[in-house]
Amino acid sequence: MSRIRVVDYEKADGRLKEIYDDLLRKRGKLANVHAIQSLRPETIVHHMDLYMEIMYSKSELKREEREMLAVVCSVYNQCHYCQMHHSEALNRYWKSAGRVETLREEYEQAVDGERQLALCQFAHHLTMNPGYTEKIDFTERLRKVGLSDEGILDATLIIAYFNFVNRIVLSLGLSLEEDGGKNYKY
Repeated sequence: MSRIRVVDYEKADGRLKEIYDDLLRKRGKLANVHAIQSLRPETIVHHMDLYMEIMYSKSELKREEREMLAVVCSVYNQCHYCQMHHSEALNRYWKSAGRVETLREEYEQAVDGERQLALCQFAHHLTMNPGYTEKIDFTERLRKVGLSDEGILDATLIIAYFNFVNRIVLSLGLSLEEDGGKNYKY
């Protein structure tokens, strides 16, 4: 149950119905994180455009690294909704629910190598201490593990995006779908 009014699929009409139908066609189901924006339908479109760009476009960051960053941000923001959705997506790459669970509990024990560790540390720091990021330069550490400036930008965009979405979910009281965030095209 959310804290604001949501227009359900059955009651949607006009542009909102078009957007919902498009999401169903492309993504397989309508996630609560989309429906929570139903009072401002075009925000759903722009939200999805940004999500698709940072999570699926060409990047030196692997898809699993992007999902890993999503999980780490969501853990530190205590956003169960995004943790579950993106843990499910990450598990499609890691194929180890235990490893994904370890990532959520103690990422240092779940990562594979210095690159993943540096990315998780960056996500942790930028999520928990955004004001100190000017004083503590993570870019050099990320370069040392092989990321270019484009890769560093991509990591920053993903971390910033999930901090944004976590706050939408948390502040509006969004609950996880009945299927627990499964059966969704990631």
